[in-house]
Amino acid sequence: MQRENVVGRANVEDTPELEAYYQALEGEQLGALWNVANEIEPWFPQPKSIPTHWSWKRIEPYVRKAASLVSAEKAARRVVMLVNPGRKEWSAAAGLLYTGVQVMNPGEFTSAHRHQASALRFVMEGKGAYTVVDGERLTLGARDFVLTPNGTWHDHGVEADGTQCIWQDGLDIPLMNSLDANFYEVHPEIVQKPKQVSKENWNKPYSPTFLYKWDESYRKLKKEGVFEYRNPLTGGPVMPTIGADLVLVNKPTSWVRHTGSMIYQVAAGSGWSEVGEQRFEWQEKDIFCIPSWTRYRHGAHDGEAVLFSFNDLPAMRALALYRESHD
Repeated sequence: MQRENVVGRANVEDTPELEAYYQALEGEQLGALWNVANEIEPWFPQPKSIPTHWSWKRIEPYVRKAASLVSAEKAARRVVMLVNPGRKEWSAAAGLLYTGVQVMNPGEFTSAHRHQASALRFVMEGKGAYTVVDGERLTLGARDFVLTPNGTWHDHGVEADGTQCIWQDGLDIPLMNSLDANFYEVHPEIVQKPKQVSKENWNKPYSPTFLYKWDESYRKLKKEGVFEYRNPLTGGPVMPTIGADLVLVNKPTSWVRHTGSMIYQVAAGSGWSEVGEQRFEWQEKDIFCIPSWTRYRHGAHDGEAVLFSFNDLPAMRALALYRESHD
């Protein structure tokens, strides 16, 4: 029990009589709130996630080795997960966000499926990759950003004349599982048959644009300094629970902290991030995370760098839980 000698906080001292009482409560699947109140209602967020940096130089050999050890068919999705030391029980990279790095060889494909979790991909390298979302076939190149919103059928692969392709997957699987709301289905056919998809009278809670090409996104980023991937119909986030953006870093950014977790990938350049008490030196394709309510700022080496990130801020805002501080 965490005791606090503060008015309004639990501060009950143990006695033999109370110990017997607690044991009796436990036998009836009961408990005393004052034994856990200070822990489960902290003064401010106490994330279990740890600021973590996954260097591409260190993880790349493991990603590429997976392609020779496990078939895409048997694995269903051949992905090397990025697991936060403090969130192993959720297979999470930070908070309730999952991420991993998927590798596919020319001619390989995944079977079509759908799930409750919202998902995205940011292409790291390769040629010939494609994704089919609810029948819409999308051709992907390096640094392209593609959505597979919750409930959409999707499959993906690499053309036979392409090259080995690698991309980062981002999903809110831990959030769905924490809410006991996850579902998974396999398409009645192995892969979808591409078709013309109508976007008229769109009323779905996610963006009708599934693919955001790098060249156009980068052009807008250069003008504004920050480019948020948005639903073009509403101006809001691309999906109800996950947002994503690009940040141009050419001078040290201001310190900030906020509720909600962030997963960053270095899209271009090199630089550093100070996250809590840690400093990460990063370069292209590195991935790092920022847990909720952790102070951070970024800086670039030799000119400018571009950071891609995805986050759970839309979920935080929808639940009226978003808060930020610049102290």
